[in-house]
Amino acid sequence: MTDRISGSAFKQMIAFGAACVAQQKQAINDLNVFPVPDGDTGTNMSLTIQTAVNELKKSEPATVGEAAKITAGALLRGARGNSGVILSLLFRGISKSAKGLVEMDGPALAAAMGEGVATAYGAVMKPAEGTVLTVSRLAAARAAQAAQENPSAEYVLEQAIAAGQETLAQTIDMNPVLKKAGVVDAGGKGYLIILDGMLRALRGEELPQVEEDEKAQDKADFGALSLEDITFTYDTVFIVRKKEGVSIEPFRAYLDGIGDSLVIGEDDEAFKVHVHTDIPGQALTEAAKYGTLELAKIENMRTQAEELAAGKQAQSTDDLDAVEEELEAMEGGVAAPEKRYGFLAVCAGDGLAATFRDLGVDRIVSGGQTMNPSTQAILQEVNRTPSQVVFVLPNNKNIIMAAQQCVGLTEKEVIVVPTNTVPQGISAMMAVDPEEADPQVILAAMTEAAENVVTAQVTYAARNSDFDGFAISAGDYLALTDGKLFGTDQKLETLLDQLAALAADKGAEFITVFYGDGVTQEDAQRAEQRFADACPEAEVSMLPGGQPVYYYIISIE
Repeated sequence: MTDRISGSAFKQMIAFGAACVAQQKQAINDLNVFPVPDGDTGTNMSLTIQTAVNELKKSEPATVGEAAKITAGALLRGARGNSGVILSLLFRGISKSAKGLVEMDGPALAAAMGEGVATAYGAVMKPAEGTVLTVSRLAAARAAQAAQENPSAEYVLEQAIAAGQETLAQTIDMNPVLKKAGVVDAGGKGYLIILDGMLRALRGEELPQVEEDEKAQDKADFGALSLEDITFTYDTVFIVRKKEGVSIEPFRAYLDGIGDSLVIGEDDEAFKVHVHTDIPGQALTEAAKYGTLELAKIENMRTQAEELAAGKQAQSTDDLDAVEEELEAMEGGVAAPEKRYGFLAVCAGDGLAATFRDLGVDRIVSGGQTMNPSTQAILQEVNRTPSQVVFVLPNNKNIIMAAQQCVGLTEKEVIVVPTNTVPQGISAMMAVDPEEADPQVILAAMTEAAENVVTAQVTYAARNSDFDGFAISAGDYLALTDGKLFGTDQKLETLLDQLAALAADKGAEFITVFYGDGVTQEDAQRAEQRFADACPEAEVSMLPGGQPVYYYIISIE
């Protein structure tokens, strides 16, 4: 019998636990009716603990305290759904208890399980009996007793699982929703499957060859459940990187007032929220007062429940995640550095993307006005850039912050060039000296080049409004210069003439006009001629940008 758990053993235990729950995730999904019948508990728990496996693969923890800390941090950020957040909290408590420990014996394991339960209960606003909380609490209570009988870690874990199984069987009578559906608690079952996998690893057993997505012997009668049992529509999960010194207790009270099933996991740097609500947008807006939003996932639980009741597979954002992960794996994850400097640009339109590639940009993130990419989307392309240092050109002031969040999230050195427009990004790329040894010198040159560009954009008004002293009517053409409204008119040609006059007044030497999606080549050529006539000394170029929203994007230098 194994008496103590080392750092390497804990790492192996987490891997076994993840493998076992992955093999039975569909069986767990088939039991999922509480707090809402959306059939995703197994998937959420599997994806959650897999994040810890992925993080542990990157290190060789010398102590059990270190292994537990890595596990807890990964679970907090990777937690999916109510069950995933609670699972992360259970391991958060284990991490707190294991801090500073080289190895963990039976009494230490029992204490850690108890701390995990306390952490989870402390984070759940309104704990319900007959759930994973009940199962984990009574399993931990038995672990404490077992530690007095035998100090072996294996014995303590074995006894905790046995008590948990007894409690799990009773959950069907503890919770009226479970009783109505005729099943035990899905989260409790998933937690015990993870613990059983950890025990198997501790015993030195081979990972069992169980057919993936094994079906449960018992399956919830989703048709017996009413959609009226779903009080709030949207399952909402998000992570916020906390402002220094901020207390989130007022936010906790706010969320409790707009929803239910509230669980908040928190560490020193961030907090993760799970809540069911009808106003997820307002929850996210309020969250921004407490820090920087890093991730959000919103799912319609009524739709999921309807699909399950009809015998269909409920669609989830996790389906998208699986596809994304598969694509990432195909593309190799983090690209090995083949050169010192690499470049990434954000833009929308095939022509603009081609221009950036011609200038030496390695990766393109699709986005811009009205479709700002996430930090994750930018980070993904940063990792695929085959260089040690990656310069990121956001090309939109609303994307700069998302790009800056990538700093420190990758092994690559990320430098964000504060470009507000596509022309600024293009000008910045033309200032790059790839032979320069100091990346900060390159950044300074790129920034200076970007600041010497005037950007004009021509679009249209979608509705009546008043802006910057202009009365704007729906359908009017709008011209902007460096983000400020320059003028409006019912005729596109009038605005182009005014912008050409502006270029002449500024003594422009180089003018590049990118025409957008839907603009004909003939119209583009006529626009080019207007600038050539107004600025005979300037070098005028017309290129297909293919961008949405804007008829023309004009660079004036």
